[in-house]
Amino acid sequence: MQPVRGALAKAVAFLVVVGMLLLGGALPASAATAPATVVATSSPDPTASPDPTSSPAPASGATAPDTATSASRTGAGLLPADGLAWYGPDLDWGPDAPDGYAGRLGADPSMYGVELDYPFDRTAREQYERATRAAAARGAVLVVSLTPTQSLGSLTRDDARAANRLFEEAHAQYDTQVLVRFAPQMNGTWVRWGQQPTAYVSAFRTFAGVVHRGDSDAAMVWSPSYGAGYPFGESAGRLEDLSAVDVAKADTNGDGRLDAADDPYGPYWPGASSVDWVGLSMFFFGKGKSTEAAGRDVPLTTNEAPSAGEVEARFDETWGYQEPQSEGTFTERFAQGEDRPMLLDTGALYDHSLNGDSQLEVKRSWWQQVFAAVQDRPEVRGVTFLETNRREPEAGNRVADWRNTAVPGVAGSFRTDLQATDRFEGGPVTDRVTPQDGAAAISQEYETGGDQMAWIVWCAFGLAAAFLLSGLVGRLLPSWRYPDDGKPGRDLRLDLFRGFIILAVVITHIEIGGPYSYITLHATGAITGAEMFVFLSGMVLGMTYPFAIKKFGEWVAAVGAWKRARKQYLVTLGVILVVFALSFVPFLNTDAITTFTDRGTGTGGVGAEGRVYDLYPNAMQLLSYPPPWYAIRQFLLLEMGPWPFNIMGLFVVLSLFIPVFMWVIKRGFWWALLLVSWGLYAFQVLNPDFQPLAAQFEGVFPLLIWQVVFTHGLVLGYYRRQIITALTGRLGKVLVGIGVTGYALFLVYVWAAHQYGFTPVPFPASMYADLYNTAYQRVDLQWGRLVDIAFFAIVSYAILTVFWKPINAVIGWLWIPIGQASLYVFVWQVFFALAIASIPGVDWYNGWIGFAAHTVLILLVWYMIRKRFLFSVIPR
Repeated sequence: MQPVRGALAKAVAFLVVVGMLLLGGALPASAATAPATVVATSSPDPTASPDPTSSPAPASGATAPDTATSASRTGAGLLPADGLAWYGPDLDWGPDAPDGYAGRLGADPSMYGVELDYPFDRTAREQYERATRAAAARGAVLVVSLTPTQSLGSLTRDDARAANRLFEEAHAQYDTQVLVRFAPQMNGTWVRWGQQPTAYVSAFRTFAGVVHRGDSDAAMVWSPSYGAGYPFGESAGRLEDLSAVDVAKADTNGDGRLDAADDPYGPYWPGASSVDWVGLSMFFFGKGKSTEAAGRDVPLTTNEAPSAGEVEARFDETWGYQEPQSEGTFTERFAQGEDRPMLLDTGALYDHSLNGDSQLEVKRSWWQQVFAAVQDRPEVRGVTFLETNRREPEAGNRVADWRNTAVPGVAGSFRTDLQATDRFEGGPVTDRVTPQDGAAAISQEYETGGDQMAWIVWCAFGLAAAFLLSGLVGRLLPSWRYPDDGKPGRDLRLDLFRGFIILAVVITHIEIGGPYSYITLHATGAITGAEMFVFLSGMVLGMTYPFAIKKFGEWVAAVGAWKRARKQYLVTLGVILVVFALSFVPFLNTDAITTFTDRGTGTGGVGAEGRVYDLYPNAMQLLSYPPPWYAIRQFLLLEMGPWPFNIMGLFVVLSLFIPVFMWVIKRGFWWALLLVSWGLYAFQVLNPDFQPLAAQFEGVFPLLIWQVVFTHGLVLGYYRRQIITALTGRLGKVLVGIGVTGYALFLVYVWAAHQYGFTPVPFPASMYADLYNTAYQRVDLQWGRLVDIAFFAIVSYAILTVFWKPINAVIGWLWIPIGQASLYVFVWQVFFALAIASIPGVDWYNGWIGFAAHTVLILLVWYMIRKRFLFSVIPR
């Protein structure tokens, strides 16, 4: 332990001194990774297995709009296009999700419903956030049904404010329209908040007042249940508990009795000032006649299709009433009379354990009646269909099926009938906020040049000066040089350099303040960690793979490379799963790495700042039994995962091609490999939207772009000796010197022209202002970035060669072992970032705290490497 303690003491002293000397840059937090999950859709063939990879057709006969431009915003918020209505499912968000529904249906709905407990606890907040992100990814309206978990009288204004804050955050992030269905079916006895008109109206008005005074643009929906059978019998005991005030309100005809002659809606009406939409729940429970409110036998004994004209009769308030309604129909009174858009919540029950009509007969008869009734009622602007399995008293408390898309044949018929109706507007109806947008936000590919360009200029100038100085020092102090005897083995210069790069990545991904992060975020200079990490990985493999071929033969070496790729892939899946599992630990803030907050520098610009992107789309569906294929596919194809880690997907894919690449290089056709590599690079540049894979890394590390860095590293590693010999010869030194100094002077020249107001002839006056955005974008690896890789590799290699002994004495003990285990460190940095984000009450942007935390983590990872902690599991 004595050597370890001595090393730790030396480490602390060293890190205090050199904390500001981490020149050269790293992978900025905003450029680290990017999700690239393709939002799932489905095959148009209703009989085919759902394939959430193809683009679905809109459900209506008209073409669905790309954004919300065809809709309009009114006092009720966003409304469908004139003459149209939105449609969509009320999902069971445990086993189901919008991607799954759209995949099964083969079309994109325009709205999705979610039911949440109110007041919001942590679980409800998380469910709401997940639902808003999922709806935003599909460009859909979100219908939020709030079901009180405590008495209406105990609901406070603070509860409403807390809910509205979530609505406002979602609106600011996604501009998605939210319809809030507050305590629906309040006129029924089957809900705990039912038949309490005084308390209900007060609670609704309180909630609506908070929402209307806020900035969420949410629309309040008042949604009772269809009134036939009201007051639904005294058997539930609810009527016996009514206060005298409520009795007076409920007895609308003043005959002293609460019975079927009383108004089922009016006592619960909160007033026009509180209501933006009106809604009605109208379900088919598989029983009942036009003159019977309670129906026949309970539970059901057979499945029966609804009678012809039932839905139309319900809209006319004539179905199932024992007493005629004198107040008028619901739509006449509240939709037309109050000039409010109407939301219909509907569906048909089917009991698979019973005989009778088929599921398709029961459900199709119902939805066709709904479509026909809606066709003639322009006030209906939205229809949600219950899409779940749940226990129902009508089914003898057995699980009843309300779904329209569970069976391909039923789903196909449902879609066919939707498309045959010109009344419904398919999605997207709002701007889609997809995980691909998150990729652009993380990459900051549209970041303005400004100060960043100045860092590149002066770091390049300083490195060029150090390069020229190394030539003089090499002559005066030859004993400092790296002892390169030309024998096979590890090149410690590369190991040390990789240690520096991976530490810079770790520092950047752990988003806290301090001198380390200031350097890695601002002084990126002539290189970033991502390019050099990929380049050095290729170079090291190009150097070491030939030894494996020589020792074991080509085939055995190839199998070994593929086994390594398999291990990388399995570790990547393991990290994704472990992070997902940790999201259920209450005190861990996994959102810090499973979501990404837009910094205003992605494709959405400043207007998208603050938007949160979900990097684990459909992960919850992995817990379903059996899990849906689209969720399994997204997991296996690395379409989900923590943002600091998804570059691992790029390494997995590139590793699969190493044996092929090396087979070509070994036979002297390196030029052909590079020619193909540049061809793929050019193709991707000309076709930026093309992605051969849907994995997250494609959004910020496009495979066809970034492979050019890796393949060049392989070639340079394989021919390292020949290249070094050529570059260290007389002519090589002259050419390298001219290239290094010429590049640095070019940057200084255009900077000076911008700074002092002259035109940098022969370049345009705007050269400097445009340079960052036209030459130094990270995602596209533009020409400036590619030049930087060569520039920094040459300069760094020269400096490490000439100054090796003093550099190694000061930092070699730390950076070399870390560089030799760079992949190992990269895996652990995900959990370091999670740990830091989960410690509450710490001012992580305090420079001293950030410096101490980074120092501790660097020493911790060094100690873990010394102890070979989990080396047998995690690749190095």
